[in-house]
Order: sequence, then structure tokens, then C-alpha cells
Amino acid sequence: MGDERQEELAAKAARGDRAALEALLTLIRPQVLRRCARFLPCFQDAEEACQDALLQVARTIERFEGRSLFSTWLYVVVANSARQTYRTLKRRAVEEAHEVTPIDRADPRTTSVIAGSRLDFLDALERLETRRPDLVAPIVLRDVCQLDYAEIAEHLGIPVGTVKSRIHQGRADLRESLLTTN
Repeated sequence: MGDERQEELAAKAARGDRAALEALLTLIRPQVLRRCARFLPCFQDAEEACQDALLQVARTIERFEGRSLFSTWLYVVVANSARQTYRTLKRRAVEEAHEVTPIDRADPRTTSVIAGSRLDFLDALERLETRRPDLVAPIVLRDVCQLDYAEIAEHLGIPVGTVKSRIHQGRADLRESLLTTN
């Protein structure tokens, strides 16, 4: 029932219905926050990414054409927002490290194995994106967003076989990258 309501609200919002957009944003917020938390180990960072994702949905909902499910479109927006938030946090950390006044802030990598693993994964994705950007979206959609191959193929506009191949290649590259950095 929730999925049908979500799809209905998304279709109305895409046609310019502001009330439907507000209802949609309220409905999807909990799942967007959960998905952001899959990427970012710190709750405050996940909340920041969630707000960015919701803002992105509000700004770009008219681009949702209904060719795929709204939930698939949303996964991409959320993944991109979470990854962008991570890039911003990384850049801020570098800038703060160069300031004269030291900031007493814990390194998230030392807080838990899970947090460190997520950050290592995001770093590996960044490295992969510089070498093979075509491999990143299929991996994120499959391994983080947990979409099936057909949904990924539909969203990316490529054959299922190509999706599988890119995921296989990307996982191999990520595995190598993670092994060489640890």
C-alpha cells in the first residue's frame, strides 16, 4: 500500500502538485534517512545527506517521467546525495586539518569497524570513479540500494548482461582497492 501511495504522489508531484510533493517528502523521509545511514556511519552526517536528498527530490521531481518506478529514481538521488555529503565532509576535514587552531574531533574510522569499513568503501568508490565511472552506478544500485539487475538495467538504459558485467568488474576493482589500502 505504501509503495502504491508513494508512486501516486510522485506522479502528481512531477506534474506540479505542491501538496502531493509535500506529502511525498514526508512519506519518504524515513526510508531516505535509512538509506543515507547505509553510506554514512555518523547519524548527523546521514541526516545531512537525507536533507540534501529531500531537497534534490523537491528541486528535480519534474524530471521524474515515470518510465521507471519512483523508488528506483529515488535510490539514485539518495546514493548521489550520500556520496556528495561524504565528499564534502572529506574536503572539510582536510581544510580543518590545515587550520592553525586544532579541532578536537574524533576520527570516525576509529569509532568502529563498521564505520571504518563504510569509509573505506566510499574511498574505494571515489578511486573507482576516477578510473572507471561507468562501474560506480551499477555497484551502488546493486550492493547499496539492493536493486535487482533488471531495475538497474532499466534505470541506466543498458542491457542486463552489461549490468552484470560492470558489477563483476567493479567488485573486482573495489576488492583490489580495499586490499591494497589496508
